[in-house]
Amino acid sequence: MQETIRENPFITDEELAEKFSVSVQTIRLDRLELSIPELRERIKHVAEQSLADKVRALPIEEVIGEIIDIEPDHSAISIFDVKAEHVFRRNRIARGHHLFAQANSLAVAVINDELALTAKANIRFTRQVKENERVVAKAKVVGKKANGRTIVEVNSYVGQELVFSGTFEMYRSNNEKKDGDSYEDRD
Repeated sequence: MQETIRENPFITDEELAEKFSVSVQTIRLDRLELSIPELRERIKHVAEQSLADKVRALPIEEVIGEIIDIEPDHSAISIFDVKAEHVFRRNRIARGHHLFAQANSLAVAVINDELALTAKANIRFTRQVKENERVVAKAKVVGKKANGRTIVEVNSYVGQELVFSGTFEMYRSNNEKKDGDSYEDRD
């Protein structure tokens, strides 16, 4: 059973039961005994591995929010569920730095390079976000400047409503450097 699941992590318990001519309950008990996660968990693990392989500029666990889709140097999407620890106690409104961190880390993650740093950001909060709301951030690489920096636009939504927008100018390590240039000089 382990080998079959290793070959096809998307196989269902029902398909395993049919293949081995046993009941679904037997498959579930054997999976538990062998510490093999259920199908949903296996699918999630494969998806996380696929995303982790695409994000180069920072470890995927350092991205604020959960990346659900990424096409390096093109676009990315993440979700962030606003919980009690992300809001002001007095009014239950999300602290702005959490929304900025989601957008900024997504702008870093979309860059297909070992090193990506935010050189400049122009941001705007368009409405308050409250506890228990889900923020969906969408990043899109929109161009390159003459100095080699990549421009990433990030728009964050609760439902269909825009709550944050930002334009991030990203420094990347594979920019062409001239002798004597430093990070600060490259404007």
